[in-house]
Amino acid sequence: MPNKETSCLCGSEIKYSLCCEPFHNKESTPTTAEALMRSRFTAYANKNETYLLETWSKSKRPEKIDFSKEEAIWTKLDIVKTKKGTKKDSKGIVEFKAYYTLEDEPYVMNEISRFIKIKTTGDWRYYDGIVKSVAKANQQTNQGKNAPCSCGSGKKFKRCCGK
Repeated sequence: MPNKETSCLCGSEIKYSLCCEPFHNKESTPTTAEALMRSRFTAYANKNETYLLETWSKSKRPEKIDFSKEEAIWTKLDIVKTKKGTKKDSKGIVEFKAYYTLEDEPYVMNEISRFIKIKTTGDWRYYDGIVKSVAKANQQTNQGKNAPCSCGSGKKFKRCCGK
């Protein structure tokens, strides 16, 4: 379980108790696709299967999430960009970078996720996603800071994973 008094793992720089915890405890629901993405990242990092399944679109939802082989330690989330996904929208796209450590090596996964809003309740749900790239987070350092970032963002390494 995350420490309630430290910054939330989702990258908001807000305490977990004021950020994603109310979503995880069903005290409130995310009002944007980005907020749902952030709460799902934190839930995934903490192996909160119940929350992940409840916030997954029924048409795409698996029956179970198998964390038994999950060895990665998820450390950070960066939102790259969003398209729609606001309170007034019915669909949204969130591109993000999720950082993790595996066997003491840092990695970054760049994904584009789609979200939909349930018409009857107004609740956001994760629909599906496409992984653009997975790479060692420090893989680019030999290429120089002005080289394109290997995570696929289209930015220079120094402005992306090299921060």
